[in-house]
Amino acid sequence: MVDKVEKTEQEWKEILTPEQFKVTRKKGTERAFTGQYHDNKEKGTYKCVCCGNELFSSETKYNSGTGWPSFWKPLKEENIKCEDDYALFMKRTEVLCAACDAHLGHVFNDGPKPTGLRYCMNSAALTFKKQEE
Repeated sequence: MVDKVEKTEQEWKEILTPEQFKVTRKKGTERAFTGQYHDNKEKGTYKCVCCGNELFSSETKYNSGTGWPSFWKPLKEENIKCEDDYALFMKRTEVLCAACDAHLGHVFNDGPKPTGLRYCMNSAALTFKKQEE
């Protein structure tokens, strides 16, 4: 179980860039191939840009060809939560930060083994902590 982080909309606006706010708090999506992490190949941990919750490891990141950072598994299942999303007139599965409810992206069933999942995340929803060598 993760500790919940709650802030007002104004508090989020004060700590996030306009793009980060649009994506994480208003369920936006950055344009494909424009995010800073879609092609990142460094080793480390991807965290929630809003609260710092650890979400994904570079060890499960792969090039899905979609233009967004993609992972086949979260770092810890309890650090994310999934909800049905019926926007765009189709059913998708939205991925949220379990700590602060930030919109991160969506998960699809077309990923690689061993999970078969593709967690397609927005770079604007993430920060990256490089692994120390």
